[in-house]
Amino acid sequence: MSMQPSRPGGIPAETVRVARAAFPKGSLAIRVRDELGVLFTDAQFADLFPARGKPAWSPGRLALVLVLQFVEGLTDRQAAEAVRARIDFKYALGLGLDDPGFDFSVLSEFRDRLIEAEAGRRVLDGILAAAREKRLLKSAGRARTDSTHVLSAARELGWLEKVAETLRSALNALAKAAPNWLA
Repeated sequence: MSMQPSRPGGIPAETVRVARAAFPKGSLAIRVRDELGVLFTDAQFADLFPARGKPAWSPGRLALVLVLQFVEGLTDRQAAEAVRARIDFKYALGLGLDDPGFDFSVLSEFRDRLIEAEAGRRVLDGILAAAREKRLLKSAGRARTDSTHVLSAARELGWLEKVAETLRSALNALAKAAPNWLA
């Protein structure tokens, strides 16, 4: 995967109109975008991708998906589905309503890139910087920026999802081979 960095753009007008109609009081994802703006740019993660190869999905957007995934306790599949189907996620990511999103495995691959390059801290530092800029955090004192627990929780959800899929597959095979015993 290679990355062709793009500059963050605005939110498509149709996405704004539909999101405002669907969420008149807002949602977490909408408030994040409205309050903090674009949290991550592709350029922040450019060193994680080679210059040649098949284009990758926007790493700036993937970083925001990881944050929303953690906050909402979603598995990789659920997070990818939220990007595909939820208007508030499309709003937060600045996507058109017809954007197909990405395959759930992209999140795991991106997380692995962050871990290998010890770049997980960039995600939390980006949130803290935006929150300080908007005066949502005090400048004095220390804010925790250790991303280990965030990455660990997301990885555990991925493993749990794999176990559930393996169990489902085994039960389906058993239902075909020995339906009486399964009952």
